[in-house]
Parts: sequence; structure tokens; C-alpha cells
Amino acid sequence: MVTKKIKNTVIRLEKGDITDMDIEAFVFYARSDLELGSGYGTAILTRGGTNVRKELKNFGTLEVGQVAVTSAGEMKAKYIIHVVGPKFQEKDTETKLRTTMRNALKAAEEKGIQSIAFPPMGSGFYGVPPELCATVMVSEIKKYLGNGSNIKEVVFCVLHTRDFNPLKAQLEALG
Repeated sequence: MVTKKIKNTVIRLEKGDITDMDIEAFVFYARSDLELGSGYGTAILTRGGTNVRKELKNFGTLEVGQVAVTSAGEMKAKYIIHVVGPKFQEKDTETKLRTTMRNALKAAEEKGIQSIAFPPMGSGFYGVPPELCATVMVSEIKKYLGNGSNIKEVVFCVLHTRDFNPLKAQLEALG
């Protein structure tokens, strides 16, 4: 585990299942139709129950960068911040990923969320390279927290070494 601090916020990197974390909110890299499909979507349905799916129906379809906040149902977390980010090497991936990160943080702040966990945003299934993912995530969080925030804890929660190592390198570079 790697731990850093920016102003009053602790930032941690750990391996684990984000849907099983004891944290106030976690981010889910969602499909634009907000359907809970495979991977973490299945875990959300299984662990959280059907209420999350019902809440998502109120949002319709989202564009890249947009966010929907729901309860986390029966999971340990209280909220899920569903974000739609760039996929499969689409044009302006980095810019779109930066917007997605900022909007997720703003949504957390607006809900009064003080502890939030992020998965590797778009890495893996959606084809965002792990190094780009790590660079954007750490720089956007540093910028956001550097401007003052009520968020007290940010956790990067990863399953695979391919995502852990680039995030670790970016966090260690913070000094």
C-alpha cells in the first residue's frame, strides 16, 4: 500500500475489490446506457441488490464525462458514482478522461462525500492504457485537491499489477 497526502486529504493505493470496500462512495466506470453488465456491474447487482439498477433507470443515457450518483444498495459503501468515460482509443481520450475525473470529484463534493475510491479509470476492458490512466488520475486528483476540498480520503483500488505499478509510480512522484 502506498499513502500520500495533499493538503488535508489522504490518498491511498491498494489492491482489492472496490465493490467490497468499507468506504463512503466508490466510482464505477459505467456504460453510457447505465446498464450493469459484466465485471463490476455484476458485482454491484449481486452485492448491492436491485435498487441500484432501479435508481439508474431515472438517469437515461449519459454522454462521456457525465455522472450519475446512486445509493450502493446493500453494499458497505453508501454511494456509487457512475461515470461514463472514454473507451477503445476514441478521439481525445486524455481530455475526456480528465473531464470524467473532475466530474466524479465534483459529484462527490456536491453529495458531501468525504471518502471515495476509484478503480483504474477505463483501463482493462475499455482500452485506456494503464500509464495514461495513472497519469491522468493522479494529476487530476492533485489539481482538484490542491484547490481545496472537503474530501478527506481518496483510494485507488486496483485488482491487477498492470494497473497498480503505474499508479504507484505516479503517486511516488508526488514527493
